[in-house]
Amino acid sequence: MRLNENISVFLVACKMKGLVDKMKLTIRFTLLIMGMAIIFSAAVMGEDAKPPMTVSKLYPELASNALLEAKVVALPEGVLIRAGEITITQKDLDAEIAKTPENFREQVKASPFFLVEAMATGKIMTAEAKAWAKKTERKDDETDQQIINAYLQNLTDKLSVSDDEAKTFFDQNTELMGTATYDQIKDQIKEYLLDQKRQDTINAHIKSVGTRTVVEVDKDWAAKQYASEMKNPINIARKSGKPTLVDFGADGCKPCEMMAPILDELREEYGEKLNIVFIQVEKDPVIAARFGIQAVPVQVFYDKNGKEVFTHVGFFDKESIVSKLKEMGVN
Repeated sequence: MRLNENISVFLVACKMKGLVDKMKLTIRFTLLIMGMAIIFSAAVMGEDAKPPMTVSKLYPELASNALLEAKVVALPEGVLIRAGEITITQKDLDAEIAKTPENFREQVKASPFFLVEAMATGKIMTAEAKAWAKKTERKDDETDQQIINAYLQNLTDKLSVSDDEAKTFFDQNTELMGTATYDQIKDQIKEYLLDQKRQDTINAHIKSVGTRTVVEVDKDWAAKQYASEMKNPINIARKSGKPTLVDFGADGCKPCEMMAPILDELREEYGEKLNIVFIQVEKDPVIAARFGIQAVPVQVFYDKNGKEVFTHVGFFDKESIVSKLKEMGVN
């Protein structure tokens, strides 16, 4: 009996050991599955938690104002822009394109991003202006345009132009002054420079919209617009690997006409070292609007990587241009 009992105990022990081994194996397998699940979940959560790219980072040079810091995301079908309760749809864009002059309509259709950005800027700035008016308890009978004007004026009220700034501008643009002395046109120069400061301040405020409001742009539409924008002559030059000088001008503009022979001389002297692009704003208003041109002539300098390094408004003499190119390493 003792032998049989020992055998029985031994068999029971073996069974128990096998059961324990199976339990250990099951626990290990369960822990492995749980660990894999945690790792997978963390990876998915990490992907979801990753903030969407902005237009300025994903598509450099596509936006210039309110859409610079817009998040590139998937939006509902037909929606191009969303900012809180504000939306701009393809239908809205088509209606706006239909209002453009017929001779420029095809240009706008081929490159509508700047138009959508202008639409978004108007809607967002109107919303901000109304919020400011409510906060400052302005009259309720004002129109949207009156509210916007007051809002923008509030942003620029404290700006001023010093005598030194006016004199410097006069000295740098003597060719445009004719026989007038500084004292004769000092007030006009100050008003001109003050207008520029106002515009610069407003532009900076508009460009920072994305830091005050969450703005989103549809990713598929943005990708399509970027591909289209890269085909204009300025961006083609900027992508060439060479420095680029762009001059924006117009017919009937004396300073623009004065720039023409200078550009011809520069083309001959610099040859393949430098891209020189001339944009006539009347013929290419979409490109001019796309690059924020509000006065002519304007000269914009880009380095070999396509980065904007300097912008000048007004007539720019050859000596000053050559000096600026030398600063950029172009000899």
